[in-house]
Amino acid sequence: MVLLRSLAHRGSVSRRSRRFAAGKALFFSKMAFFVLSRVSRRLLKPSVSATSSSSCSVFKSQQHIYLSKPVTTPHHINPLWNRNNQVWSKETELHQESRSDRLVSAGMWSSSLVLERGRKEMSDFGVKEEDSWIDLYLPEGARGYAKLARLDKPIGTWLLAWPCMWSIALAADPGSLPSFKMMSLFGCGAILLRGAGCTINDLLDQDIDTKVDRTRLRPIASGLLTPFQGLQFLVLQLLLGLGILLQLNNYSRVLGASSLFLVFSYPLMKRFTFWPQAFLGLTINWGALLGWAAVKGSVEPAVVLPLYLSGVCWTLVYDTIYAHQDKDDDVKVGVKSTALRFGDNTKLWLTGFGTASMGLLALSGLSADLGWQYYASLVAALGQLGWQIGTADLSSGADCSRKFVSNKWFGAIIFSGVVLGRTFQ
Repeated sequence: MVLLRSLAHRGSVSRRSRRFAAGKALFFSKMAFFVLSRVSRRLLKPSVSATSSSSCSVFKSQQHIYLSKPVTTPHHINPLWNRNNQVWSKETELHQESRSDRLVSAGMWSSSLVLERGRKEMSDFGVKEEDSWIDLYLPEGARGYAKLARLDKPIGTWLLAWPCMWSIALAADPGSLPSFKMMSLFGCGAILLRGAGCTINDLLDQDIDTKVDRTRLRPIASGLLTPFQGLQFLVLQLLLGLGILLQLNNYSRVLGASSLFLVFSYPLMKRFTFWPQAFLGLTINWGALLGWAAVKGSVEPAVVLPLYLSGVCWTLVYDTIYAHQDKDDDVKVGVKSTALRFGDNTKLWLTGFGTASMGLLALSGLSADLGWQYYASLVAALGQLGWQIGTADLSSGADCSRKFVSNKWFGAIIFSGVVLGRTFQ
């Protein structure tokens, strides 16, 4: 009712058109729920069976055994050669360890040595860490900082940038393209803020990261960087981000600075609540409010609030899928997530959040008077989201990662729909 009243005050639609708009939004929400529920019900698979759960726990326990004890391969052909080979391997291992200890004591602990030892330990139980462009092209002294900012994994930057771009495109004048200057500023800001958030996360979670297989090679957890070096890098990132924020109007500066509370508090949420993904949604979608304010100098609640809340629901979908990669380790470490909260009912929950996200996106478009092209893009985005939820194998970390990364295309579909809907309005 509040949104319809604000729409009425604008005087842009009549009583009859408002009734039609509300019916249109309700119809789209029902359609979204129907499609997502049918896809999820048809393709729903139990996320973790009893057998896979027990075998996974055995495999995890074996991982720790492999990490704590050297693995020797028996040779039954020649016992004498086998004994001599084991003695030689043990001497070589002790020599390498003593060399590493000397390097540590001499302050010569290099990134290549850290990664070499970490990858060797990971490869002992079948986990391989491939070289990225950071390892191939950046100088050794910069690699740790680049990995701390996750520059080799740009999906987080995309997920932070897309709500900003949606909002900037919505704020464009009818018949006009979004501001290239604003999109450039917010693109650079997304890289810096995402990097700062990762640095804060690694500083606060270094004790947890060492106990989780997927995160144990992160720069601070592995010893590639010290916490003090991470703190220095964080200050640099925040200063550069402040430089971008000062390019905006005063209203946007205050609104942007207020998001820092969420940025600093989000990494702690997994210790206290099963809903850290909701706090991530509130944090990472702040650009949905800030983009409009940067263009207009104020916030239009009827447009940006549904957009912001749709982003929160979208985050709950993709980050819950992502959290299923670490659910076994999370139980051992004692941290919480929506993956653990939803359990075997995860896909039903994701269907509900996906439906809410699509309905709120439709409501935001109606409030902004976007053209039919926008609603066509929502149909395409609905299909992409339904594919994610319906086909996600929640017991496979690799598949969960693929579905998580695919959300960059969901954001691109919505952005193209907003641009077309505003340009041909």
